[in-house]
Amino acid sequence: MYDVIVVGARCAGAPTAMLLARTGYRVLLLEKAHFPKDKLSSHYLHQPAVASLDRWGLLEKIRATDCPPIERVSYQTSDVRLEASLLPADGHSTTYAPRRFVLDPILADAAAAAGAEFREGCTVTGLLHEGDRVAGVRYRTADGGEFTERAHLVVGADGMRSTVARFVEAPTIAENPPMTCTYYSYWEDLPTQGPSRHWELYERSGRSVGVVPTNGGRTLVMAYFPQSEFRQVRTDAQSAYMEAFRTTAPGLSDRLSSARQAERLYGTGEQLNFIRQASGPGWALVGDAAHHKDSIAARGITDAFLQVQMLTDYIGKDLHDPTALATACRRYARDVEEKFMYFYRGTLSVAELKVPEERLPFLRAISTNQTLVDRYFAMMAGLCTMDEFYNSEELRETLARA
Repeated sequence: MYDVIVVGARCAGAPTAMLLARTGYRVLLLEKAHFPKDKLSSHYLHQPAVASLDRWGLLEKIRATDCPPIERVSYQTSDVRLEASLLPADGHSTTYAPRRFVLDPILADAAAAAGAEFREGCTVTGLLHEGDRVAGVRYRTADGGEFTERAHLVVGADGMRSTVARFVEAPTIAENPPMTCTYYSYWEDLPTQGPSRHWELYERSGRSVGVVPTNGGRTLVMAYFPQSEFRQVRTDAQSAYMEAFRTTAPGLSDRLSSARQAERLYGTGEQLNFIRQASGPGWALVGDAAHHKDSIAARGITDAFLQVQMLTDYIGKDLHDPTALATACRRYARDVEEKFMYFYRGTLSVAELKVPEERLPFLRAISTNQTLVDRYFAMMAGLCTMDEFYNSEELRETLARA
């Protein structure tokens, strides 16, 4: 019997297994895929995610790959351009955007090194119960073998369409329809904008564009469209993709003309938005299984890391105490709902793909104050709240002068 079975070994499951194994628990980590395997992702690690990797002793492994450091961010809409150095989280102001076939194996290897038993090619087909409590899993291996394993706690870290969440019938706390669709590819030899490569964001009503350097000397270039246009866009996605740059970021379009698209076009219209109840008797959900939102704010990996730390900290050394474990899991579920609703609502606001005319004077005003620009991007990274930013005395004074 295991202490914990974690289903899903990517950016939520692997660190969950790692931290629980480091605490001394017997952990089984199951993954449907075989690593390394790529995955649809915006790749970006906000500063709190980088701080998590450092706390876990894994940051140097990311740095040891060819993933370039990112120290600046820019945003442009209409005639307004904001650019800033990234503010630190726990001393870390440099960020990264590693490919998933780089990041995920590093996390899974760390879980195995901590003592977790890692099994790839395993598909969970059901859950075991003792009364109303989840007590283990049934799973099938790639060669067709059927197995069962038991545990005090089953953690579903198996993504947006979580099998664990489906089997436990996890209630949905908040849900909104898909708001955007996205298409993206990777480019080589893309000229930099300014003295160094950085995270670039461009927006106009109906379109959003993101540019971020990643592994292999390649740059991820993403275009976002309203969900209502998905059927039309997908009929000729490549043309729509390139047209988004010409109309939203003409300077980027010019730079792309001298670069090379190194991979095929990827895309999805399945940008689900929800928050599920994140725990119940004998089970918990982390990462996209608990909380999924549009990728436009690039918060998926960062939020997964934050949830992992919360859950494992709350469990601590009390997993074998049924009352303490139940209390820890209830506290975790409550905090996922309360703390991540802010990021959820903020992301949905960005995913509306609207730039109201009245917003432009506001952006022009803060563009004159670099401190406010820095805090504006810090708000995106979760380093300060919207209330802290919009109710600051410095912002009120700057707007009054404008």
